[in-house]
Amino acid sequence: MDRAFVLADAELRWGDVMGESTSKMGGNGADGSAAKQPVTVIGLGPMGRAISAALLERGHRVTVWNRTASRADELVAKGAARAASPEEALAASELVLVVLTDYAAMHQILGPVADSLAGKVVANFSSDTPERTRAGAAWAESHGARYVAGGLGVSAVQVGTDEAFVYFAGPKDVVEEHREVFEVIGSVDYRGADHGLAPLWYQLQLGLFWSSLTAYLHTVAVAGANGISPEELLPYAVQTADSVAGFLKFYTPRLQAGSHEGDVDRLSMGVASVEHVVDTARDSGVDAALPEALLSVFRRGMDAGLADRSVTSLVEVFRGSEASVNHG
Repeated sequence: MDRAFVLADAELRWGDVMGESTSKMGGNGADGSAAKQPVTVIGLGPMGRAISAALLERGHRVTVWNRTASRADELVAKGAARAASPEEALAASELVLVVLTDYAAMHQILGPVADSLAGKVVANFSSDTPERTRAGAAWAESHGARYVAGGLGVSAVQVGTDEAFVYFAGPKDVVEEHREVFEVIGSVDYRGADHGLAPLWYQLQLGLFWSSLTAYLHTVAVAGANGISPEELLPYAVQTADSVAGFLKFYTPRLQAGSHEGDVDRLSMGVASVEHVVDTARDSGVDAALPEALLSVFRRGMDAGLADRSVTSLVEVFRGSEASVNHG
């Protein structure tokens, strides 16, 4: 898999994460080798539990904390230490991995014990915006922590596999110092010193992922309304999805050059095509809000005088710079 975001529900295969799959990671927790760096994990949703299990398998002493304490039960049975409080969790290890829903949750949990962050290395894998990540990093550093942000390009069931990768941003020396731990999760993709770069790259991929998946679901609905099952549709949907990669490779050099020549396609053609998609959904009795939103963007390009330019000129509509497009 080529760095795809597989956002499957990890609970469906949790037995793999906590059992068989960790045995394939080549861990050394039970082979008598020297103990490795202690690690604290705060947040035990599917991802936090998967990371904790992988670290245990690799021989790390792992301390865990979660607001719902019972989520730690299986990890404790495998050798993890259950902290009674966030303060106790922070005290257990220099390296603290935060795996929460968002940065608001981090502030709720660590805010009351912020004085305990001094001297810690905090790696926050919680999903949020670049701006909130930068603010969170500044807050943690103001309390004496060294801080790196991580964007998890992996589902819980992929932790520790060759498919897994993590975007990192922040001080490079901190990332390198703890690379061995981070590589238990997945390959390290360092994006730069700006903490906001890790969530930015993560959100870029999610924007593409969610819009693509939602388009597929809408297609399934229209197909179903016309008696076509998801299984019958699948090979055709895969063929179309695979073809998108070719379009990306073709258009990227033109986008890089700021060229929107209408020699291969024209926005006016795209408008007619999307109008047919909208009409087909409506005629099928399916909510057309999704293709209607797409059509509205195409029409904005038309209103800006881009009818004879490539559909790639829509990037200027998104930027608000459509007036700068060369119409020659």
